[in-house]
Amino acid sequence: QMCQKFTICQNSMEMLLQNNLNLPKVTEEDGDFLTFLSFQDKCLRKISSGLYTFQTYLKYIQETFISENQKVESLSYSTEHLARTIREMVINPEEVTIPDAATQESLRTKLKSMKAWTEKITTHLILRDFTSFMEKTVRAVRYLKNTRSFSV
Repeated sequence: QMCQKFTICQNSMEMLLQNNLNLPKVTEEDGDFLTFLSFQDKCLRKISSGLYTFQTYLKYIQETFISENQKVESLSYSTEHLARTIREMVINPEEVTIPDAATQESLRTKLKSMKAWTEKITTHLILRDFTSFMEKTVRAVRYLKNTRSFSV
């Protein structure tokens, strides 16, 4: 929808140049492709922390992509619920990094200061990286569900 609505293309040079958002990612080193039991807790911490971090970005999208407000609000609520659920699965839940209010406000201010074209690109990048993050999260949770006795 973003590409059609704002004519933003996946391989746009402008989009690539603007990607300095430092969005959360789950990598193989984080235990995404879990092969050892010791990586499982690290993976869950990384996923939960990433989901909490994405909350600020999703709130930004909700404020800027008004036409899809309800969808983004629902997505944000579901993401927060998933972050809490996965945090409860971590051996030491207090080790999950949750951005504090000052960090969230600083990021929100930075995002809001962008120009209209950059705002559209930023929204696209956030949604693209969120989708990638969620795909890896689903794989990791599926793997954990099959190797540990817990339910999500």
